[in-house]
Amino acid sequence: MNNDLSKEFTLETHQTKDVSDNHVNGSLTVIWRDWDDIIKNNIKMIYVSTVNTSEIKGPHIHTKRNSYFVCIHGKVVFIVKEKTGLYKEIISSAENPVLVFVPKNCASAHINLSSNESRVLTLADLAWKPNDNEMINESFNDYDWSKWQNR
Repeated sequence: MNNDLSKEFTLETHQTKDVSDNHVNGSLTVIWRDWDDIIKNNIKMIYVSTVNTSEIKGPHIHTKRNSYFVCIHGKVVFIVKEKTGLYKEIISSAENPVLVFVPKNCASAHINLSSNESRVLTLADLAWKPNDNEMINESFNDYDWSKWQNR
């Protein structure tokens, strides 16, 4: 059994079909349903953030909120520093969506791996307010950031 606090969930993706002739016209990815038993606390905020090509968001710690992330456009890698000091790397993309849970007081970052802007959908159990000071910047000095360059 893994004792780490962060988690990842593979998401269901279903083809959608045109109503006139039944050809596949896209897809639908289920992020969360109230009966999935994935998200334990009520969601208080949902937002989309963008990450420019090769840019890093974070690392930082949210001290009051639990967050769930999924890349909905492009491709990102989430780096989560576990309580053990080890780093967990989780890739999520529009083609292979993975929901990433980062609990409060756990440091994380994400990097855009695609050649265009990526978009990350975030569900949080605490709504952000300007100047609430619940985020602490962190540095992953012992992490090898270079492995994600030129990908």
